Amino acid sequence: MKQVMDPTVPQVGYLKIEPPVAREGDTATIDAKNIYYRQLNEAVRRAYADGAKKVVLENVNGQRYIGNGITGKDLKIEVRGTAGNDMAMFMNGPTVEVFGNAQDGVSNTMNAGTVIVHGDAGDVLGYGMRGGRVFIKGDVGYRVGIHMKAYEGLVPAMVCGGKARDFFGEYMAGGMLVLLGMNSQFEGPLVGGYLGTGMHGGVIYVRGEVEPWQTGKEVGVFEASAEDMAELKPVLEEYCAAQGMDLAEVLSVPFTKLVPVSHRPYGKLYAYT
Repeated sequence: MKQVMDPTVPQVGYLKIEPPVAREGDTATIDAKNIYYRQLNEAVRRAYADGAKKVVLENVNGQRYIGNGITGKDLKIEVRGTAGNDMAMFMNGPTVEVFGNAQDGVSNTMNAGTVIVHGDAGDVLGYGMRGGRVFIKGDVGYRVGIHMKAYEGLVPAMVCGGKARDFFGEYMAGGMLVLLGMNSQFEGPLVGGYLGTGMHGGVIYVRGEVEPWQTGKEVGVFEASAEDMAELKPVLEEYCAAQGMDLAEVLSVPFTKLVPVSHRPYGKLYAYT
């Protein structure tokens, strides 16, 4: 195993280690144990450049930026362990599947592709997300879906299977954000406060009821109609297929729909010349 000092890393005595890679057909398996995130992501890119279609990352323990900026609908990354911050940032087409948990910033400004997390995830998921799908099995943190947006045929969708903290859907500008509250490890309410605060586009669906104290004043709250459910059901079908859940059970509880009451909620707070 080749080891040389890496001057870009501040820790004294850190060794730059090239991760071991095993190749079988079009699948490359990389052992991420004790590998610095920069070397790990370089190895992923080399594997794709060498013709791999699937990259399996073993022993992941918080390495950041996995899948960032990678383009290609037929490419897949399988993460075994806990993915670090900003996984799938700027990603454009691949599928990333995490058999474990993920930290903050999943799918930050993602253009296209699918992210599946078979566990919990942290804060600020889907920040500025512009397309694709994000399917989280369990709980999520604060400010999930912040600044999600849509453009013409690009309509991102995120489904979170557990519970969420405050500011879910904050400043949301487009797309679909869904909260199920089904796979949670926490007691207490389905979602925290300030739900949809600053929202000016898109739609939020919550499985169950939402109390007035939970919502921002910028949203209207309605019972999801038959037309709404016709829009939501295909996304839930995708989610259930990815997470191994029963669609009938998901649909056994009515959904609440939240939409913005204005496309310019803070217009009067700014001065124009």
